[in-house]
Amino acid sequence: MIDFEIEKIKELCAGFGVEIDDEKKEKLNLYGNLLLEWNEKINLTAITEPEAVLYKHFYDCILFLKHNPIEKGASLIDVGTGAGFPGMVLKIVRPDIEVVLLDSLNKRLVFLNEVINALGLTGIKTVHLRAEEAGKNKLYREKFDVATARAVAALPVLLEYCLPLVKKGGKFVAMKGPSAEEEAANCLNAQKILGAEKPNIICETLTGNEQRTFVTFKKISQTPPKYPRKPSDISKQPL
Repeated sequence: MIDFEIEKIKELCAGFGVEIDDEKKEKLNLYGNLLLEWNEKINLTAITEPEAVLYKHFYDCILFLKHNPIEKGASLIDVGTGAGFPGMVLKIVRPDIEVVLLDSLNKRLVFLNEVINALGLTGIKTVHLRAEEAGKNKLYREKFDVATARAVAALPVLLEYCLPLVKKGGKFVAMKGPSAEEEAANCLNAQKILGAEKPNIICETLTGNEQRTFVTFKKISQTPPKYPRKPSDISKQPL
């Protein structure tokens, strides 16, 4: 079994109030091993070197909590979760929150269900739906305190997929790269139509010069029922 040396990020995380105890270290380590094992069968990540997994996946996702504190027992949906980033990592380090991992590709969810069972996690489930389907489904529409997406699509498109899932008073957090400010400048119309206020944008450095930008939209009014539209309309005519 590979040791991902979770100890290396323990002090960094403690600096913004996230405790990584032995149980959490063990779960992150097991998650990392399952990720690399399954990655040989299905394409889950291009990042396979253990230290890169530690910083570019695990620490990257935990950094979410530095700038976006989540209330105890809050509900979070991770849209286009892929291999579980950031939703699975957030659940491991914050076991009190309720998490939904949403993805349109079932084989990824088979992997995530294996992780959930292997780690003995509760209060987390996978949902096999496209984001626009979830946004129209009464089980998920405007049901979450927090929605997040990591490297899924351009911000105006992401807003239409994710804001319909967020309760009024909740927030949507996009995890983006260095072009986030430029993308956010193109969201003025979308955020107004979909019920969000101007975003808060914060940049962090992961390792070397790699940048992570957190773009946080607070939802201040309900999203009109017509949104999200069909994927073809969203991509061809972003708001």
